[in-house]
Amino acid sequence: MSELLHNLNPEQLQAVTLATKDENGNAQSALILAGAGSGKTRVLTTRIAYLIQTGQISPIGILAVTFTNKAAKEMLARLSGMMPINTRGMWVGTFHGLCNRLLRAHFNDAGLPSTFQILDTQDQLSAIKRLLKSLKVDDEKYPAKQLQYFISNAKERGNRPKDMSPADEFQGVMIRLYQAYEEQCLREGVVDFSELLLRSYELLKHNEPIREHYQRRFRHVLVDEFQDTNTLQYAWLKLLSGHSTSHPACVFAVGDDDQSIYAFRGADVANMRLFEKQFHPLTVKLEQNYRSHANILDTANHLIAHNKERLGKNLRTDAGHGEPVRLYEAASDGTEASWLIDEIRNLINDGMTRSEVAILYRSNAQSRIIEHGLFSAGIAYRVYGGLRFFERAEIKHALAYLRLMENPNDDTSFSRVVNFPTRGIGARSIEALQDIARTQQSSLYAAASFLEGKPGSSISSFIRLIDHMRDATRKNTLPELIDYVIQHCGLIQHYLAEKEGQDRIENLQELINAATAFVAEEGLGQDAVALTPIELNTSLPVEPLFDTQGTASTTPTEMSPLAGFLAHASLEAGDNQAQAGQDAVQLMTVHASKGLEFKVVFITGLEEGLFPHENSINEPKGLEEERRLMYVAITRARDRLYLSHTQSRMLHGQVRYNMPSRFLEELPKECLKLLTPKHSESRWGNVARQVNPSWGNASLGHDLPTAKSFSKTSVIVPSTKSNNDHGFYVGQNVFHPKFGEGRITGFEGNAPDTRAQVNFARHGVKWLQLSIAKLTAI
Repeated sequence: MSELLHNLNPEQLQAVTLATKDENGNAQSALILAGAGSGKTRVLTTRIAYLIQTGQISPIGILAVTFTNKAAKEMLARLSGMMPINTRGMWVGTFHGLCNRLLRAHFNDAGLPSTFQILDTQDQLSAIKRLLKSLKVDDEKYPAKQLQYFISNAKERGNRPKDMSPADEFQGVMIRLYQAYEEQCLREGVVDFSELLLRSYELLKHNEPIREHYQRRFRHVLVDEFQDTNTLQYAWLKLLSGHSTSHPACVFAVGDDDQSIYAFRGADVANMRLFEKQFHPLTVKLEQNYRSHANILDTANHLIAHNKERLGKNLRTDAGHGEPVRLYEAASDGTEASWLIDEIRNLINDGMTRSEVAILYRSNAQSRIIEHGLFSAGIAYRVYGGLRFFERAEIKHALAYLRLMENPNDDTSFSRVVNFPTRGIGARSIEALQDIARTQQSSLYAAASFLEGKPGSSISSFIRLIDHMRDATRKNTLPELIDYVIQHCGLIQHYLAEKEGQDRIENLQELINAATAFVAEEGLGQDAVALTPIELNTSLPVEPLFDTQGTASTTPTEMSPLAGFLAHASLEAGDNQAQAGQDAVQLMTVHASKGLEFKVVFITGLEEGLFPHENSINEPKGLEEERRLMYVAITRARDRLYLSHTQSRMLHGQVRYNMPSRFLEELPKECLKLLTPKHSESRWGNVARQVNPSWGNASLGHDLPTAKSFSKTSVIVPSTKSNNDHGFYVGQNVFHPKFGEGRITGFEGNAPDTRAQVNFARHGVKWLQLSIAKLTAI
């Protein structure tokens, strides 16, 4: 036994050896508040081994619930290493896995065939589409993905169609479609993920013999990541543990309310308080952190203390203070990306392994400009838990529309979007069109005029859409053209109906930013028409031109800005993504980072409206979840943490000037080190001088002003004419053929040698001589 418990710290030992009976001999439940990096998996598995070794329960009397198959496998592997037992018969797994096991054993009582099949998310969507088609339902008015979300959401709340009352006509139709979907699944002998849990819950609730059997069997129920449970999962656990009976089981719940970040999936952090109220558990706090240094932990502790609805704990470490948390204020998102690349290069040169460096961002759309920087610098990277920007489905859809604008004979692009979003063009219609194209030796676009009947009418309507968009944008710049296409091709409307469609819409809007950056980098000029062939100063590979004698020509590359941009997108999609096992920098959203850790972490885009996200700012619960998300991001770092924000950021094709995230105000200044870019005024530095002139210029490593003084100050750019006779003034927006859009922040010298300081959105601050620079007022 001593061997099992050795190397546990006092808090872990207390949690593992908690009594299972109270003073009256009744089952005693426990709530373990396990902070980030505090060894919760070790505590959970050691608790199971302890209960078995002390003879309090046999392996078959334990039910352990996790949220991922990976966690379940890890738990079983650790148990096998701790003691000589066969873990195959143990009930250790995910909610869905355990419910599947229960329903397989009692399929008849559950009203299921013995061979019932499970629909994954994609299979469920296909089944719903079939249903809508068979019922001749307008899938534009009642989109399949919206119905899928409606059904899953209802099931996760324990509601069948008969339990629901429609608030309006639309919801009434959705409830009837939910009923029809249930009948279809029953006929076909299939269940979706949400059905596994709901049917398992109903089986236990309505079948007393089966319920009592499992309540007698599982005397110890252990739950990992308890903060991520939803309403139905909590009800399932409560029922299975026999909470309302005279002989309830011991529930050992392990979780961290400060890391509850999945409300959008139905997770309810309030379940932890409900558990406290209903189960009256003994509570142990695991606050000893084995991952990060003190400066990182103190930063996290100060931040999360601003949340009111929390059970409360404070992380600590014996690892020492470590390095200060570095805070960088960039002039623009382009400057932020350049700084990231420079810092990562320095880290690699100092011997840092690329895979130990992570770049975190709140929104998927932020990855595009970072990916571009890594691509240009030749630094291998991997997008963890997601796709690179130009590989994302919504971006590939948008690019397919754009390719058809440039080249209507592109059959691959035609096939991709002819029925996306859906236009009632089925597989048979496409096959008929392909047959005509083969006969005519033409493209699908050209063959459409030969297709008759309803299929011909539907496809002709799609072609008219492409032609209309091309005609409407003949005089548009590249960003304007892309904005128009995204708004009119139907993608925005399609994703608005999706549960998580906002993320995809943000990616589509980021495509406009990518085009704006491309125009600036190529020096095309802000008025360059997207569909007109011009000479491009580009490194994009093109076929060499030959004269009549077969000699390679040195004629400059000539293609339209749109064609150049599409080639650029293809190149970035095809190169520099790390192969499996290759050492590579890790890119991911903060949500995807939960459960991971890295030596070096960069948290980017810390601005109001971005992090915290604008959808959460006006809701107290939403803001608290955003703060928990920031807490998760901070606690991913072991040795070094960087935070960054920008004065301006390209959003929806326009430069926006943002305020720093309120979360920066909530960090302890004694843990921070301010990095101020060269030749740039920092808003932190401006505030520091206003609060205390003796601080002088905020520079590398200088202490920060207090948060309160910072929060009350904003940077105002004066809009007064300069004394120089050049027509420009401070605060004016200008365009430069190489650097793109920017704002004038100052002048020096006299005519004709006057120089202007311009803060460019993509290239940071530049000093330009007005008599030479081709600046245009916007």
